[in-house]
Amino acid sequence: MFPIKEIMTKEVLTVTREMPIMDAAQILVDKRISGIPVVDAEHNLVGILSEFDVLRLLSETSVSEKRAVEEFMTSKVLSFEDTVTALEVCDFFLANPSKRRVPITCQGKLVGLVSRSDIVKLIVKLRHHNSAG
Repeated sequence: MFPIKEIMTKEVLTVTREMPIMDAAQILVDKRISGIPVVDAEHNLVGILSEFDVLRLLSETSVSEKRAVEEFMTSKVLSFEDTVTALEVCDFFLANPSKRRVPITCQGKLVGLVSRSDIVKLIVKLRHHNSAG
């Protein structure tokens, strides 16, 4: 019922652990996104960098351009395998109101991303389809 593969964003913007933190923060600003998955060279999900993680920079008096994403990212990231349903991800969002997005993996490799708005779009589509029929 409503496989997550059908609604997830498949072309996901990512950063690496080694990327300078200010470059990653600039991506968040430029793309108007609140978080970005962190992957290794094999595209394994190793963390997520959110706006919340970047907030720590304001209290630091000097930020070296050489400081890496790895120092700021959240490394314990909850993700779902690409075999879950939209309902399971929706239940996750309902139980975790502060979460805005969740990575989708296949054997540890990042294959997609689902946001709360993706679930809302599905709900609207389903409601519209049911009321039209």
